[in-house]
Amino acid sequence: MESQPAASLLLYVGTFTRHQPHARGRAEGIYVYRADRSTGALTRVQTVPDVPNPSFLALAPDRRHLYAVNAVPEIDGHPGGAVSAFAVDASTGALTYLNRQSAGGAGPCHVSVDQTGRNVLTACYHGGSAAVLPIQADGRLGPATDAVEYSGAGPDPVHQDRPHAHSINLDPDNRYALVCNQGLDRVFIYRFDPSKGTLTPNVNQPQVELRPVTGPRHLAFHPNGRFVYVIGEQGASITAFAYDGSGGTLHELQTVPTLPEGFAGQNACADVHVHPSGKFVYGSNRGHDSLAIYAIDETTSRLSRVDNQSTLGRTPRNFTFDPTGNLLLAANQDSDTIVAFRVDGETGRLAPLGTVAEVPSPVCLKFA
Repeated sequence: MESQPAASLLLYVGTFTRHQPHARGRAEGIYVYRADRSTGALTRVQTVPDVPNPSFLALAPDRRHLYAVNAVPEIDGHPGGAVSAFAVDASTGALTYLNRQSAGGAGPCHVSVDQTGRNVLTACYHGGSAAVLPIQADGRLGPATDAVEYSGAGPDPVHQDRPHAHSINLDPDNRYALVCNQGLDRVFIYRFDPSKGTLTPNVNQPQVELRPVTGPRHLAFHPNGRFVYVIGEQGASITAFAYDGSGGTLHELQTVPTLPEGFAGQNACADVHVHPSGKFVYGSNRGHDSLAIYAIDETTSRLSRVDNQSTLGRTPRNFTFDPTGNLLLAANQDSDTIVAFRVDGETGRLAPLGTVAEVPSPVCLKFA
């Protein structure tokens, strides 16, 4: 007899703890919850205080450690933000602080862990840089083994006045790292060496340029590893690429809007995810306060619009699916809520479950 999935899942919530020009931070730190798979109801397990602006989180592959950016301009007496390391209690999911290490730039906004569990990769928005930090045997972080810095500006003088590295993700084979630079309208591609913790520009294709004022922010790989979807913060768009993992190259296929026709208000996109089934891609709109939903054609890989679903709150940042793809949770930063939706596996549409958790300034959601 096959084992049944647990009735609940651990959920880690990254937040803003400080007031900033773009965020009304009111949280205490990182929050740990149990999420009911059926209803999306959250039961708090732990509050981890005194973690400055832990706005993005990443779990190690073995789920024994969690890493959080500290999205601040300076920390521990030196300029630039940091990445904090935590041990995860195997029975309760509770976090224990280990250490933090300089991110090498101001305002780190994204963190990921390579598949070997030996390195943390981080991108710094204000510093316009990316770095690799080694993970020691006990889960603590060591000083950076490599870093890249960017120069230049984009055509939007307000949001692209300088480089803004906004995310860094590894491909499914752990061979190439892709950095979305929102300030330069480019995705940079690096050969990644997990044994040395180094980033080397990809000789096959060191970068790909998107349309002017797209503002590439985050990206998501399709489960089959052959497609990549990039969300444009300023462009209110999702751009689909074919991905060749043998050479780490991207080929643009299609760009679609995240907003419904006729919307004329202010908007800035944030996050993008592919449904675990590989049948749909979703992107969050801050302003329209919705999730754009597109179906992925299994034969042509073309995107076709399904819907825009309100997140029932203000300024949705990160959102996440449970491993089955039946449950979606959306973090509404400015209404201090996490809202649960049921996913229709056939159409991709979302149905509110009526479950709303009050969480201060939620930004990032990570299921264990």
